[in-house]
Amino acid sequence: MGHHHHHHDHTSGNIKIAFFLNLIFTIIEIIGGILTNSMAILSDALHDLGDSLSLGLAWFLQNFSKKGKTEGFSFGYKRFSLLAALINSVVLIVGSIFIFTEAVPRLLNPASPNTQGMMALAVLGILVNGAAVFRLKGGESMNQKVLSWHLLEDVLGWVAVLIVSIVMNFTDLPILDPLASIAITVYILYNVVVNFIKTMRLFLEGVPENIDLSKIEKQMAEVQRVHSTHHTHLWSLDGEHHAFSSHVVVPASASKEDICAIKSEIKEIIKPIHFDHITIEIEYEDEYCSMLEQEKKERGLNHG
Repeated sequence: MGHHHHHHDHTSGNIKIAFFLNLIFTIIEIIGGILTNSMAILSDALHDLGDSLSLGLAWFLQNFSKKGKTEGFSFGYKRFSLLAALINSVVLIVGSIFIFTEAVPRLLNPASPNTQGMMALAVLGILVNGAAVFRLKGGESMNQKVLSWHLLEDVLGWVAVLIVSIVMNFTDLPILDPLASIAITVYILYNVVVNFIKTMRLFLEGVPENIDLSKIEKQMAEVQRVHSTHHTHLWSLDGEHHAFSSHVVVPASASKEDICAIKSEIKEIIKPIHFDHITIEIEYEDEYCSMLEQEKKERGLNHG
């Protein structure tokens, strides 16, 4: 994982292994959930099915997003991995709602599941999902983060199932099964919604959460011989690769050396952030800029 160019092959290789582990296991699980008559296991099975879809989609889109730029997609295909994160979130939200509709009626009329079968499946679940989490740990893209969250939730879900099945093995409390199922689903739903909002923010070209754009603009305005800056934009392609553009106004007398110095100082300011695309438009103070006029209009409207 040390070198950056190996990083993506590593990513899709890890996602591929996690995908096959998950898919095989989901099939075992759905059968197991039906045989043991356990809602908690079925809710985990549905969650795992969501994960298998996500992993398959992520693996496909991660490979797809590595393609270079084309005429139709001048930024390349990095955005496609965001699309995977978005689709996965929707799949899990729909799945969670389905589980609620199944589990809530069971609270009123709990059925006794086969606790030994539940225990065996839970142990297997912890091992398989634990292995998949281990493979995906430390990923940087939004896609990999969403996936390792999913898989970590699965491990926790199975720990919950294991505890519930052990308790039910020694006491007659069949209601614990739908209760566990609802608890797992609420937890999944909460995290999915948080990730969904983050992904939507990137999708809608929001400034990435951990970057302070106004601070960057202030530092740029302090650069020597910079009169002002406007039309400064900072957005992200996939949560990992960012793009930046700004118009910088300089005195009419600025020389080529001044301009080169200004550019390298601005690049120094934004250096801590990982940018794939940087555009700095230099404008002389007596030069007309339609963007500036537009920005003034927008500001007027916002303050009006």
